[in-house]
Order: sequence, then structure tokens, then C-alpha cells
Amino acid sequence: MTEPVADKGKKTQATASARAIPRLLQFYRDNIVPSLISEFGYKNVMEVPRLEKVVVNIGLGEALTNPKALESATNEIAQITGQQPVVTRAKKSIASFKLREGQSIGVMVTLRQSRMYYFLDKLLSAALPRVRDFRGVSRTAFDGRGNFALGLREQIIFPEIDYNQVEKMRGLQINIITTARSDREGLRLLELAGMPFTREATKAG
Repeated sequence: MTEPVADKGKKTQATASARAIPRLLQFYRDNIVPSLISEFGYKNVMEVPRLEKVVVNIGLGEALTNPKALESATNEIAQITGQQPVVTRAKKSIASFKLREGQSIGVMVTLRQSRMYYFLDKLLSAALPRVRDFRGVSRTAFDGRGNFALGLREQIIFPEIDYNQVEKMRGLQINIITTARSDREGLRLLELAGMPFTREATKAG
């Protein structure tokens, strides 16, 4: 019996939707959620910590004297994250830094949902392994509420950035916001996702 064309179309759309699910999101659902429920004894899947958003920021003190810095950083962060950034501006004037209120001091992107998962997957699997003399990220850079801050010294660790086109090495600040209620839960969530934390110090004994 020939399958109706409409049904074929629906199946094709369903298959495309399934393929569109970010790898890290699927891994979270299939592996991380069951592991966290087992470890922390959550009674409801809604209690399980999840990733909420990722904020990527580049500070540009140099923009005060180099007008091209803002354009360059905007292009780079857009390439890295796949999203156009917003310009961050000084909230007040600081005479000692020759800074005026409203002056551009950086660029920032807030990633959610699929873009967040694609970015984190790339960060963990492609960017961090390219850090020179990499020895893991700090286990202590949490804020007391399960959110994690990661500083990177160079944007060239991301595969989208062409070293030969880079105007200047710039650092990035990445803040990973979770729904975890504690740093312990937030750390375990990111650890299971593949964040390469440094090993815990062993007590001499």
C-alpha cells in the first residue's frame, strides 16, 4: 500500500526535527538527567539542574583609543557564538580612566536553548583542548548558586577564528548560568557534560 504524501511529509519533518536536537542536549536528557537523579535523589525530573543560559563577554578598554577594536570584537564574538552581540556601555563616568558615561566598553552575547548547547559543545570538544598548556579549569569558580565563570585568554582557540585575520589577542569571559541550587550540584552538572575540571587535591596521609 502506498503511503500518503502528507504522511511522508510529516515523517520527513519529524526526522529533521530529531536531527536538529543539539548533541549535548540529547546527552543531557539520556545520560546526565538519570545520573543526577541517582546521585542526588531528586523525586521529580523538574528538580534536576539544567543549563539556563550562557553569557559571553569581551571587555574592550582599548575601545577608548582604538575605534576599530569594537568592530573587530563584534565580528569575532558573532563568529564564535553564531549570534550578533550587543554593545555594553559605561554606566557612569570615571575621570581617572578618561571614561564617559555611555561610552562603549565591550560586547556581549546571551545564548539560550539550541545555540547555548551548540556553543558549549564546541567549547568543550574543540576550543578548550586547543588551550596551550591546558591543565583543566578551576573547580572553585562558582558563585554559591551553581553558576560558573570561565575566563579565556585568547579567542583563537575557537575554530571559527582565523589567526591570520586577528587584529589583537583578546580574552573572553564566559558565564554559565544553571538552575542548580548549590555549587556542588552545578559542578556535577557541568562535570557530567564534559567540563574538564582540575582534579581535587588529595590529602596527604
